[in-house]
Amino acid sequence: PMTHPKMINEALQPMIEDEKILVTNLLGQINGNNEFENRNCIKVVCDLQSNALFFSREPIPTRSKSNKVPFGKQVCIIPFRRDFLLEYTQMQPTPLEIVESIDMLRILEHGMKVKLVPTQYDTHAVDTEKDRHHVEKLLANDPVTSLYCDQN
Repeated sequence: PMTHPKMINEALQPMIEDEKILVTNLLGQINGNNEFENRNCIKVVCDLQSNALFFSREPIPTRSKSNKVPFGKQVCIIPFRRDFLLEYTQMQPTPLEIVESIDMLRILEHGMKVKLVPTQYDTHAVDTEKDRHHVEKLLANDPVTSLYCDQN
């Protein structure tokens, strides 16, 4: 929920500009320590070219110097090139993917790249009943939601 339509364009733009990019994943900002500690928030660190190095449900990178390296949270708008998506579905699940329960790790463990694309839009995952109540309140006043919902 709370996905802004422009996020789709953000995620696709690098693939339009560079045909070598097989998959992108939006990268959001982590909003506070609660989100950083939340196992339902998938943290990601990236290299200097904005490719994912690792995804984890645990807090990464280390808290002591985390303002020195690029990191954020996974925002699950993940476009694939068609041929690569077909290839991905045939890849065997990998040990880190299984341990972390994060499908993007399958790509990294098979030696391929996931291009991370920063987004300016905030998102809210719904993993618990508390999350659902919070997002329902946000949706009630969300201007984008009102464009798509019947006002009668």
